[in-house]
Amino acid sequence: MIKKLIIAVMPLAAVAALAGVATAADTIGLPNVSLTLGGGQSGPQGVSTAIQIVLLLTVISMAPAILLMMTSFTRIIIVFSLLRQALGVQQAPPNQVLIGLALFLTFFIMSPALQKINENALKPYTAGTIGQEAAFANAIDPLRSFMLKNTREKDVELFVKLSRSAQPEKKEDISTIVLIPAFVTSELKTAFQIGFLIYLPFLVIDMVVASVLMSMGMMMLPPVMISLPFKLMLFVLVDGWYLLVGSLVQSFN
Repeated sequence: MIKKLIIAVMPLAAVAALAGVATAADTIGLPNVSLTLGGGQSGPQGVSTAIQIVLLLTVISMAPAILLMMTSFTRIIIVFSLLRQALGVQQAPPNQVLIGLALFLTFFIMSPALQKINENALKPYTAGTIGQEAAFANAIDPLRSFMLKNTREKDVELFVKLSRSAQPEKKEDISTIVLIPAFVTSELKTAFQIGFLIYLPFLVIDMVVASVLMSMGMMMLPPVMISLPFKLMLFVLVDGWYLLVGSLVQSFN
């Protein structure tokens, strides 16, 4: 009898609880959230503002990659990757360490340009003394000077020809659209040249170890297992990180 009574009361309790929740929700009231672009304006002006916001978000998302391609980061990270392959170690140092070291070296190398951007573009713009166009021009000038100093004329001529634009009379007349890919191409070539020089001593060690193992008849033993300790010992004895980092920084001066 008690069990039947409990079973009969449970649906009524559930209905009452739901009614209480509904009443509380009606009493409290849920806020209405609405998002509008362009400040609630309608017409061409509102659409233009919305497009500007979308373009701004797109530029912000692409800004890190664009800035990295316009700095010394490309050369540094490629050289570090080639060094790791030349040593024969795939995960030492790990990618996080190499990328972090490359970023800090990039900030160190680009510090003069960053200071000029802060003094000539960022501070005047936040103070309201110059507009967006003047701030952008003042910010891009130090980066252009850095890229022009580290770009080969041959690469610039290639992209000027591909763009079918007029031949610039002086370096300042080169457009930024032409300068950026020319700079990246020059950085890739320079990085691979440095990587080739890094590979040479380790290649000699691999050849010597392979020849010794063949002369001893140890065909089944992988030469990499024997040559890796010698590579690491050579790199440590010559203070390889000191030489490599110093040479990379000086190559941009």
